[in-house]
Amino acid sequence: MRGFLKVALLSSVVAASSYAAEAETLKLGVLATLSGAGTAWGIAMQGAAELAAEDVNSKGGLEVGGKKYQVEVVAYDDHYKAADALTAFNRLVFDDGIKYVVGPLGSAPALALLPVSTENKVITMTMAFTPKALSAEYKYSLRPVIPSDVFSDPQIKWVVQKLGAKRVGGLFPNDESGQQVGAANEAAYQAVGAKFVAKEFFERERVDFVPLLTRVLAQNIDAFELDGNSPQTAGLLVKQLRELGFKGPIIRTGGDATADLLKIAGKEATENVYVHQPINPELASIKEYTRRFETKYKVPLNAFSPFFYANVQMLFAGMQKAGTVTDVDKVREAVLGLKDFDSVLGKVNWIGQAQWKSNQQLDAPFYVALLKGGEAHVVAKCTPAVCE
Repeated sequence: MRGFLKVALLSSVVAASSYAAEAETLKLGVLATLSGAGTAWGIAMQGAAELAAEDVNSKGGLEVGGKKYQVEVVAYDDHYKAADALTAFNRLVFDDGIKYVVGPLGSAPALALLPVSTENKVITMTMAFTPKALSAEYKYSLRPVIPSDVFSDPQIKWVVQKLGAKRVGGLFPNDESGQQVGAANEAAYQAVGAKFVAKEFFERERVDFVPLLTRVLAQNIDAFELDGNSPQTAGLLVKQLRELGFKGPIIRTGGDATADLLKIAGKEATENVYVHQPINPELASIKEYTRRFETKYKVPLNAFSPFFYANVQMLFAGMQKAGTVTDVDKVREAVLGLKDFDSVLGKVNWIGQAQWKSNQQLDAPFYVALLKGGEAHVVAKCTPAVCE
């Protein structure tokens, strides 16, 4: 874990020396939150990049256009702040000469650096949920994870119909990410007959939510929405909600935070919590990826990690198809041309033309799970149209 918490981390997976001497180096950047509330997501992203690099390096390198490349992962911590993300990204691009980056993590960091990545033709693999991350003008921005404006409508409809909730409350980060997720979730609840009767915004560094939660609970809510709060923040919210006496359902319509919910709030407090589940943990490929990740990093798998792992594998396949690692436009075209790509998630494709005017969004099924007895139990499988 200590390596993850450094401000800058350089890691490379070294193959046998007989191969390493022959191979050139291909640098893969990671720009993610490696300290603070978003650490679980940052580790998920960095781990995905390193495991994908390990795959090809263990075979003597990535073979592209008759050359072999050892993949070297260079990671920087953005502290979940736009200014720090831009500084780190500039370092990756201009100091390290990197053209392919796993990251950025959040919407605010993404919006800060997208003009730079576009101007300098740097392919990024973002976790930013803002629709602007896939704007047609940002042609080098790919998104492997399913965002809230795709999964919130079918998931919220399923949960509301099941629970009969009519009055919903929630807390949102006071930044681009929180505002975008908050608007999407509120609209989704209203579309199925529920209403946000209490909504509060807070600064991301905050850890004492009792005053805000007290105001929310005073509105006699039926359910509480955790939305896209970072895993540690989500765990604190559940813990403090239950301590304040709220016994109703808690809904997580945001990124995977299950491990932190259980760790911070505990098994008893997380009963009757419905969570967005990006992956099906019962898939054999997911079980193997989980085993490999947790053996190497000694932390629970965050479900976003397999999406970035799949995206990096697609990047490598695109390089091989294009026959180059230096012509970013050819690599981009080859990656987005991959169809029914076999991945740890199953067969995946690219979507997004209808919604964002660009097919740069990875398409994969997602799920709703109920936390019970300290474990997540899948209760619905979803597409962008429906959960059932």
